[in-house]
Amino acid sequence: MGSFSIWHWLIVLLVVVMIFGTKKLRNMGSDLGGAVKGFKDGMKDANGNPTTDASAAAAPAAQVTGQPANSDKTIDVEARQKS
Repeated sequence: MGSFSIWHWLIVLLVVVMIFGTKKLRNMGSDLGGAVKGFKDGMKDANGNPTTDASAAAAPAAQVTGQPANSDKTIDVEARQKS
């Protein structure tokens, strides 16, 4: 019950190639590589180089004051419980 030998792995590889085919395996490999590359780029942007969307989201919001900005367009809503 030890680890598999090289012959066991070659037989497993042969069965996988026979089931999926080389073209599908090649496509899965390129898809996986693209996903890893996209993940790395996303992590790099999150850590060091913020994108334009992230910098716009990080901009400070307008300061809240006690007086409404547009009192004629402001709607005052009060939540009430149903009786």
